[in-house]
Amino acid sequence: MKFPSIFRTSAPQRFDIKPRYYDPVKEEIEERTSRIKKELQEEGLISGENENPMGYGAGIRGSFTNYRGIKQRDTSLFSSTAMIRTLIFFGLIAASFGYIYIGPEIFTYLTYGAVIVGAVYFFFRIKKQGKR
Repeated sequence: MKFPSIFRTSAPQRFDIKPRYYDPVKEEIEERTSRIKKELQEEGLISGENENPMGYGAGIRGSFTNYRGIKQRDTSLFSSTAMIRTLIFFGLIAASFGYIYIGPEIFTYLTYGAVIVGAVYFFFRIKKQGKR
């Protein structure tokens, strides 16, 4: 059972190689069928099943990348998980040393400090949204 941790541990990477097989008979059959199909299309005996009558391509290539609904990544300093972990780590160190040197009153001081810092952060965040 894994215990929760504030540090991220990397998992070992697995080696996965997919071998490629070359089958000359299959490749020759595919070449012959494509050549015969092309000759029959030129003679007009068959029509291309995969061809669009309007002459357009499939249109699926690149469709997902051109989608405008993709949300851009937030590059805010406080959205970074590493920054949040660092702030929690320094808060715990400050609480530890403060408890040793000042006593239980440090938790009151740290609570007031956290409330003030949170209020300032949300004030600037709301102010930034109001400009849009």
